[in-house]
Amino acid sequence: MRAIHNLIDGKSASATGGRVSAVFNPNTGAQQAEVGLSAAQDVNAAVAAAARAFPGWAATNPQRRARVMFAFKQLVEAHMDELAHLLSSEHGKVIADAKGDIQRGLEVIEFACGIPHALKGEYTEGAGPGIDVYSMRQPLGVVAGITPFNFPAMIPMWMFGVAIACGNTFVLKPSEKDPSVPVRLAELMLEAGAPAGVLNVVHGDKQAVDAIIAHPEIKAISFVGSSDIAHYIYSHGTANHKRVQAMGGAKNHGVVLPDADMDQVVKDLVGAAYGSAGERCMALPVVVPVGKKTADELRERLIPEIERMKVGISTDAEAQYGPVVSAAHKAKVEDYIRMGAEEGARSLCAMGAALRCKAMRKVSSSAPRCLTA
Repeated sequence: MRAIHNLIDGKSASATGGRVSAVFNPNTGAQQAEVGLSAAQDVNAAVAAAARAFPGWAATNPQRRARVMFAFKQLVEAHMDELAHLLSSEHGKVIADAKGDIQRGLEVIEFACGIPHALKGEYTEGAGPGIDVYSMRQPLGVVAGITPFNFPAMIPMWMFGVAIACGNTFVLKPSEKDPSVPVRLAELMLEAGAPAGVLNVVHGDKQAVDAIIAHPEIKAISFVGSSDIAHYIYSHGTANHKRVQAMGGAKNHGVVLPDADMDQVVKDLVGAAYGSAGERCMALPVVVPVGKKTADELRERLIPEIERMKVGISTDAEAQYGPVVSAAHKAKVEDYIRMGAEEGARSLCAMGAALRCKAMRKVSSSAPRCLTA
């Protein structure tokens, strides 16, 4: 069984807590690896490594830090196919979606390449009698990111790219559902020239999160995930005198007005609802057409597009979406469908949806969701 380890101080390190979590292949439902779940001492080791690296990294001039970002960007682009297949094998999104996940992260890395200009302070001469005013931008120290399963490349790069370019050192706690890509990104950051300890990865669950929240050396936390956990991390993190940005519960709703371009609406709704099997903030689980005429036209156009969609395993080049991340997630979606039926919802494409789910169950215990309305 393949084991996925932490990356601390530039080296692979086993979690010391003795606990592991299974990592599945969503295309088959079979376990493909296990990841160690870190205890507080593992988080402490990562923070200690980041703290040791911080003085030298903060003293490195922004131009040199930007060159590391440039090199990292080039390495990620060179390893795009490898990263996309690794991401797809643990998350389930199709290869095109996986590459989009990585590319969106690279857009922030590209911004971080211009950090010397963004770090410039301001100077005002003569703001008052004999008074000049200036501002300086300085790194905080050791900072941390806690990221979700649905974008295992994009969201970590959003967080650590700018933080590291600004002179901070970073501890990343990614989702235990698809942990391999964050480790590979950290390895590429080392290869790009970042000193050991600048970017550390610790896997885990609530124990690791609580250790991050409580650690006095961590100055700031960034989080993306559910609303309940966002509230938990924000309230406890700020109580421990940390800067916290906690982003949770972003499920969008759509309103279709009578004068909308219906061709564009249908295209956007299909992409939003089924891209990444709906496992993203843009999933649009609720769409409200304004007026019966608008609703009838939308239904007439939308259902055939849904029926034409090709569902398959994530490596199928013709598949438009693959399985959800886990059997537990599949069961949750099926429960929503049952709940809707019990509350009086009517299925608009039940036959096609049922056939697709039946076909997927032959290859996966974590088949994609079926659309009902």
